[in-house]
Amino acid sequence: MESDYKAGLNKNVSTQQKPNYNWVDVTPEFFESIKELELGELLHGYFFGLFEAMSAIEIMDPKMDAGMMCNRESKAIKIEELKLGGLTIPEQISIIDVTLACLVSWLEGHSLAQTVFTNLYFQKPYNIEDTSIKAFCICIYKIIEAIRDFANRAQVFEEEDFQPALYNYHYFSEISDQRVIGMMREVDEELNHVMKSKDTKDNELYVALNVRIKFVRLFLQILLSFNRRENQTTSMGETQRLLTTCGLLIPSLIKTVDKGVPNEGDWYFKLGFDPLINQKLLPPTFPRYTKIKPPADAYHYFEGLLTRLKQICKMTNCVTFISALECFVELGHNSNLCIVSRSIMQTLYLPQPNRVFGTQDLEDCLREWAKSFIAPPSLITRLNILSNSQAKDCVYSFFEHCTRPFAGFIQICGHNRARQRDKLAHLMEDFSALQDESQRVDAFLHTFTSKLDPPREHLASFSTWIIYHTIRIMIMFLLSGFELELYSAHEYQYIYWYLYQFLYGWLVSTLNRADNVLYGNDSSVDCQKNRAKRNKPKKKKLHPYSQEIIMCHAMQSLTGAYFKTLVGFQLEGKIKPPKHAKFDNERVRYEHRFAAFSTVAVPPPFSYAEFQMTRCQVQDTVSGNSGMLYLSGCELFHQARCLLDTLAQPHSPQVLDLLKVCKTNFVTMKLLASGHKRGPEVSLDFDFTTNSCFPIYKLS
Repeated sequence: MESDYKAGLNKNVSTQQKPNYNWVDVTPEFFESIKELELGELLHGYFFGLFEAMSAIEIMDPKMDAGMMCNRESKAIKIEELKLGGLTIPEQISIIDVTLACLVSWLEGHSLAQTVFTNLYFQKPYNIEDTSIKAFCICIYKIIEAIRDFANRAQVFEEEDFQPALYNYHYFSEISDQRVIGMMREVDEELNHVMKSKDTKDNELYVALNVRIKFVRLFLQILLSFNRRENQTTSMGETQRLLTTCGLLIPSLIKTVDKGVPNEGDWYFKLGFDPLINQKLLPPTFPRYTKIKPPADAYHYFEGLLTRLKQICKMTNCVTFISALECFVELGHNSNLCIVSRSIMQTLYLPQPNRVFGTQDLEDCLREWAKSFIAPPSLITRLNILSNSQAKDCVYSFFEHCTRPFAGFIQICGHNRARQRDKLAHLMEDFSALQDESQRVDAFLHTFTSKLDPPREHLASFSTWIIYHTIRIMIMFLLSGFELELYSAHEYQYIYWYLYQFLYGWLVSTLNRADNVLYGNDSSVDCQKNRAKRNKPKKKKLHPYSQEIIMCHAMQSLTGAYFKTLVGFQLEGKIKPPKHAKFDNERVRYEHRFAAFSTVAVPPPFSYAEFQMTRCQVQDTVSGNSGMLYLSGCELFHQARCLLDTLAQPHSPQVLDLLKVCKTNFVTMKLLASGHKRGPEVSLDFDFTTNSCFPIYKLS
């Protein structure tokens, strides 16, 4: 019986070692079956659905199979074949140029394995005999380390922006940053010494190499100066000096790009670059096609980066939270803002969570901003309301809850434009919760302020402050849709209507309330101070928010002009509404565009029925005459222009762009109102080149 068991066991082992497969060729049946499918159709099976189809890799397809990329290249180079010593000056110039171009390609969202680390000299930099390339490679490692540190601390990047993976490469932690800078200085001095003993022709090559070594060294010093977590405000002078010096080298770098090895044949491999050296390190996903920038374009990229970093240095002059927030919003609208400048901008203002410039708590900054915005009686020191422990705990708890949403507001400005819009929708939920809490806090503190002599009102102090920021977020959310080109032409009508009829109106009323409170408080204080100086003439004091209120009125007139003119264009058939399909009609689109506002209590969301009623009222007022609507829009464009002219800074770029839009559209509407260019053969175009949110009408 035991022998039978062993015989059976041996039989099973032998069958496991020699499996039998009944392979059947299904290729003919497969090609016969797919004839029933139209172009673009997929067969949905129980075990093979859309997810499996998107995740599948088609073998031997160059687009899908990463291993097939080797067939595109005719030649590769081995590490053993590298020229470690005796590199000519043109070869060194080209190696530096191509490596910096790879660095720029990495900053634009590609992986290190397919960009910088395709340079085989980065495999073992210690083995390089030429001191300039050796120091350059180690310096690039330090630059990568500094940029990754900024990006990981700021956390304002997505997978389409930046890939921080190292792919088993390691930094040279045994070499300090100052030692690397010292190595680059030694190479600089050595090149200067050689240039003094060379003829004119060789000097041009050595100067080109020297400029590149100096540029890379200064760029590393700039990153390290931004990375200082202490005394950042005092070190900005040195950083600005480095930025200016580094920027002056850009023209020389672009001018001497042709001093390197000519771009002919397999020069890319001869310089020591192999695009497929790290192919096995890539994750098992669809390979991203990586196109390295030309060196001249890469240096233009660095020129723009240095300019943006100069603007970021000015943030240290922002003493208050609102001035810093305005700076963040302004810089956040820049579409050229790269991962380096966005990350440095975040870490410079918030080097640690909830801390500003590493010195003052964000909670204290918010308290000062609320005090300067509407002067709540609970924050006025001389009223001494916070001497009560309950009132003090209530106020401090409220501002503690404010830190996360406001810090999130700052951080959102560092993301790319598409991600900003997504995150603004979630930020509205946080501010909606703050609205509820601010109303409870105001109601509780009103019991203390009503007992003062004279009594003071605290019912809407903190809630007004929160509503102001909520409305600004809602306006940013709607305008970002124009910048991202999300809206169709027929959707412009209700977007501008919402801004004109509600958001800018609510913002004006909120600012008027804060302005009246501050102006009233200042007037009462001035009266007490001037009782003993009645004979001295008083200096007239302006309202605190007069300029911002004028700007809001101008924007309200501007959006109103667009709303009325667009209704006129729709009446004439120049803008066609969507088809009345079940899932593609105006109501569905309206509700989709304003779905994020449903979480906000103040201002309340306005339904599609209200928009339809307003549009019908406008059409009934003019009895379907589009010329009357053009005339009304013409008046509103003129009104917006006059308001913009009265601003204290009418020459700022933003105001100048809006003035141009108002003037051009005023002339166009005047022509349309008089009957010119209103035939059915005239087409309407929207030109967003001057301003990304408010187009210029073009009739052709």
